[in-house]
Amino acid sequence: MSIVITTVNVNGIRAAVKQRNERNEGMLRWLSHTASDVILLQEIRASHKQADDALAPALASGWHLTMTESSVKGHAGVGVLSRTEPVAVRTGFGSTEFDGLGRYVEADFTDPGAGELTVASLYLPKGAADTPQDAAKFEEKKRFLDEFGVHLGHLGAQSRGVVVGGDWNIAPAEADIKNWKGNLKSPGFLPHEREWVAGLLASGWSDVVRDLHPQAAGPYSWWSWRGKAFDNDAGWRIDYLLANAPMAARAGAAVVDRADAYDLRWSDHAPVTVTFG
Repeated sequence: MSIVITTVNVNGIRAAVKQRNERNEGMLRWLSHTASDVILLQEIRASHKQADDALAPALASGWHLTMTESSVKGHAGVGVLSRTEPVAVRTGFGSTEFDGLGRYVEADFTDPGAGELTVASLYLPKGAADTPQDAAKFEEKKRFLDEFGVHLGHLGAQSRGVVVGGDWNIAPAEADIKNWKGNLKSPGFLPHEREWVAGLLASGWSDVVRDLHPQAAGPYSWWSWRGKAFDNDAGWRIDYLLANAPMAARAGAAVVDRADAYDLRWSDHAPVTVTFG
């Protein structure tokens, strides 16, 4: 049996579920049509009660929400929305600095296709590199990468299936940004960031979307709200799923659910979905 896993940065769950116009019925309509079994959410930016209220129709129809809030009100927050309830949940990755900031959660499931499965939702810091304040964010991101990389090393070596999806805030290669030449000094495309992702792939993790679309530009998953970025498909591929060897071998299809028009978007990110057979 297959399992379908989606990752999406909702850019505020309360905003994502709102009907914005007669054409855009928000995230709840998308949820009512998706074939996904597990949806990894980032930037929920709400308390658990607020998220429950926002997703009430979906929860009433059988979805289960597992999430962790940030200690900074209205910031970050990640979760796992699933058709079956997880058998175990772990918040954070053992970091004194980052575990309370709502950036990482793991959930275990019994996968009917292959036994035990761990999925994780990640919201990796964006980082920055220009102003003195940005310099602090730049260093914060480096510390996160160092600590989280160690955790991924242990996680990826497990014999059970593991999928870590989320907003990684790093475009791994030139094919992952429309305007890569103009972003060589931008956070998310800096050499040390791309080297970090390359190290993960060399250690045994697989970027299953790229593996299934080896020659594609993108497929992009984030476009700025500003200007004509969406209309011109001037995007970044920063939302993806990394799988360990047992799950990578099962990856059969990957799609980005890009909205048909700018005014049909309910987030500045699009859902990225992989079917594991």
